[in-house]
Amino acid sequence: MRQIKTWVQLYVDWITRIGIIRFSLLLAFCIISIAVVIQGTITLLLRGVVDVVDLVRSVFFGLLVTPWAAYFLTAVIDELEDSRRRLTDMVHKLQVMRERDQALNLRLRSNISQLNNQIEETRRAEAARLRVLSELEAEAIQREKAQKELEEQSVLLRSFLDSSPDLVFYRNEREEFLSCNKALETMLGRGRNEIIGRTPYGLYEPQMAEQIISRDRDVFETNQPVTYELWFPYPDGRRACFEMRQVPFFAANGERLGLVGFGRDITEHKRYQDELEKASQDKTTFISTISHELRTPLNGVVGLSHILLDTPLNDLQRQYLNTIHLSAVTLGNIFNDIIDLDKIERRRLKIANSKIDLRLLLSDLQTLSTLMVEAKGLYLHFDIDGDVPHWIVADGTRLRQILWNVLSNAVKFTAEGGITFGVQVSPSAENKVHLRFDIEDTGIGIPEHEQENIFAMYYQVPGTRRAVGTGIGLAITKQLVDAMDGMIHVDSELGHGSCFTIELDVAVLPDDQIDETEELLAQELPVLRILLVEDIALNVTVATAMLNKLGHQVDVAMCGAEALDKFMPDRYDLVLLDIQLPDMTGFDIADELHRRYPEQLPPLVALTANLVNDPRQYRQHGMQSVIGKPLALGNLRKTLNELFVGCALPIAPVVDTQEKHLLDITFLQDFTSVVGCDVMASAIDLFEQSMPEYLNILSSALMAKDKQGIVEEAHKIKSAAGAVGLKRIYQLAQQAQSPDLPAWQENIHDWVDSISAEYQGDLERLREWLQLQRSQVDGLQG
Repeated sequence: MRQIKTWVQLYVDWITRIGIIRFSLLLAFCIISIAVVIQGTITLLLRGVVDVVDLVRSVFFGLLVTPWAAYFLTAVIDELEDSRRRLTDMVHKLQVMRERDQALNLRLRSNISQLNNQIEETRRAEAARLRVLSELEAEAIQREKAQKELEEQSVLLRSFLDSSPDLVFYRNEREEFLSCNKALETMLGRGRNEIIGRTPYGLYEPQMAEQIISRDRDVFETNQPVTYELWFPYPDGRRACFEMRQVPFFAANGERLGLVGFGRDITEHKRYQDELEKASQDKTTFISTISHELRTPLNGVVGLSHILLDTPLNDLQRQYLNTIHLSAVTLGNIFNDIIDLDKIERRRLKIANSKIDLRLLLSDLQTLSTLMVEAKGLYLHFDIDGDVPHWIVADGTRLRQILWNVLSNAVKFTAEGGITFGVQVSPSAENKVHLRFDIEDTGIGIPEHEQENIFAMYYQVPGTRRAVGTGIGLAITKQLVDAMDGMIHVDSELGHGSCFTIELDVAVLPDDQIDETEELLAQELPVLRILLVEDIALNVTVATAMLNKLGHQVDVAMCGAEALDKFMPDRYDLVLLDIQLPDMTGFDIADELHRRYPEQLPPLVALTANLVNDPRQYRQHGMQSVIGKPLALGNLRKTLNELFVGCALPIAPVVDTQEKHLLDITFLQDFTSVVGCDVMASAIDLFEQSMPEYLNILSSALMAKDKQGIVEEAHKIKSAAGAVGLKRIYQLAQQAQSPDLPAWQENIHDWVDSISAEYQGDLERLREWLQLQRSQVDGLQG
């Protein structure tokens, strides 16, 4: 088929190349030639001879057939050509269509690809959406579960907080309550809805609200927790003390949202502390009472036994009397140990130094020790090395107690042999000596591992319990030695006795200085012009009477401004400054006077009932000395001698006792001896007139919970009571003006009530005492 197409194409090409006529002639020639050849071949084959006629016939046949053949072929060719052209056109169209189909196919493919991409993206988006929906659904389930758990936890937390007896609350930075527990609702007597949204000013008393807000500010300013105590009133009127703790509260991003507060009821703890304090006070009162009641007959026993020992006695009587005397002395020292034990427990042990005769002290100690060792058949040897000073500055009572405790302890644990008491004196510094006391015995000794324990309270070395003792003697001795800046230690061997060594540094008063002191004391003070700055009228009366009795001139200023107006450097020789005044402190006045007159000031002396521990505080404000209230004649004369003679009067050591009397007898005797009974009576009348006003102001300050007002008014009452010798009222007012005392807030009402209820009775007792003094004076004059 492909061969025919090739011939046809060749035929068409020849016609196109040489033209139809030429092609027809050529075709006729070819047909005739073919016909001649075929005719000749057939004739030759059939007859063996080819004739001209056969050739002509063939030519004629060729000529006859050629037109028809040419026409037929031409027609066929035309048809074929036409078919070819149509086919070409069709092929071209098909080609165009094919190209268009290809383009469409490409576009279709592109669209299909895009569609596939869109379908894929849609599928992916759908898958993502389904995944997101699944996650959201899971998250929603989780959230719902978490919400449910949160609600359960919230209910549990709320139940826990509501069941807690502690206060729990939450406030924002605008001080508004955002939440609280049941305990706070109960305490305030309000429901949660009434509390939330309010500030402390809408729930508490103004003073308490201000205190709470002040603590909130501390939390917000420092971003640190704050702990404090606060007394809350309940709706039924009872009060409870809470330990409050407020902490800042922050969000996850660090932003501060407010504060969370917690409050624990510590009323029972406070009550327990008060009971302990009361028990301690009761014990102190008991010890003081026992000491006071027993010392008088005990001193009689000691004194009379000592007198009887100097009378003619037989040996048996002297032995019995020695035993009585030593027992009384020993009992007295046991009292001293018990009192000191109480003071040590309350950290009130004080050393009162004064001038003492050391030689006389050692002589008395030797006499008593000799009696004690003779009762047990022991020897006593006193060995003094060095020149023992006559007068030293020390606490004679404590020094005697230390040495007696160690000596009596040595005698107690020595069955045979004796005691050696050694004294060594050596210079330590200018006007000071180093005293070393060695008390050596031949007793049972102390194991090396027990030598540190014997100074512990109530401790006794195992195996020595057959010895009678309190177990506090050496412990008290160690405390006393430490308080006197000394040292005590023991060197002992079991079965070979012990040696206790006590070392102290003391100041020495040379004999020439003592003579000079006596000469100075014999000098009379000049008449002084004194400015007294005091705001309490009763104190003014007492101080003025004392100073006038001593021959001095007194001007009075009732406040700081008046004092500054009155003062001139050449007008006064001395200024007595009360520290607490209505408009300023004595420190402020002193500072202002030093600013105005830096080089022309007379001595400035502070008057205060609240002596600070560090005297440098007064010196920093240019004050030369300080006198405590209530004003005592001895302290006043001592200070004046120090300032204007150059030598202080000897003052007997003050014994620190806790005896609770209604009246300060020592002060009253001193005061009346100077100013007289009439002035004392006037002072009592002035106190009685002033007290109602003081109490009214104190009661109003108490109702308003004005702590500063309570302290100031109680201070006035304390000063006024001290000025007339009302000791019990003075002590009550001292407690009322001291808000740092344990349970002050709880007890302040009782103290104020006690002052109101007791002061008139105490005044009557004071008048009775004063009347007795008048009677005695009249009897002496008669």
